[in-house]
Amino acid sequence: MSTSDNSMSKRRLQTFSRWDRFKRACRLRLVVPLKRSVHSPTHIARGVGIGMFWAMTPTVGIQMIFCFITWVVARRIFNWDFHLLISLAWTWITNVLTLLPSYYLFFLTGQIILGRFDDLSGYNEFLISYDKNFAADGSVGYWEGVWLYVVLLFKGWGVPMLIGCGPWAVLGGWAGYAWSLKFINGYRSAKLRRNTHRIKKSEDIKETE
Repeated sequence: MSTSDNSMSKRRLQTFSRWDRFKRACRLRLVVPLKRSVHSPTHIARGVGIGMFWAMTPTVGIQMIFCFITWVVARRIFNWDFHLLISLAWTWITNVLTLLPSYYLFFLTGQIILGRFDDLSGYNEFLISYDKNFAADGSVGYWEGVWLYVVLLFKGWGVPMLIGCGPWAVLGGWAGYAWSLKFINGYRSAKLRRNTHRIKKSEDIKETE
């Protein structure tokens, strides 16, 4: 096998390994907690819905703060509760890897909603504009960086992006709630059937002894 074939095989293995690690991390951080939680399916599904809602907004880096604020307001004012830890975990659906594609989607949606069909820039132009407007100095502190981020968000195409995230936030929140509720109910029903079958099988064995 030639050197080029070896290097290509190594790159494929590395790509597969990264994808495999990503899937494993998603399962451990997002799916496994749904299975292990002892709360009601509705309580857990609400957490997923709230997490997905804030995940589908241009607030990467401060999404967890908004989740916590939502939790406090919902409990104190509306007497409505959801699983806080689950919601915090599901905000990571959008992260440093998915940030730019999701922001571009929000921007295009916002431009369409505003009727600006003549200003639908391509993805490369969007990346250039993002680097120009949002790349903050790494020497600033966390809260200074958050404030700078918020200020820059409203400059240029920040408003279309904020408007465009609305439909996706609502859709993501609803889809997250509906899927997780169905998943948890299905998992618990299957687990109950397995336990019932195991108990029945154990009793049958005892009767034959």
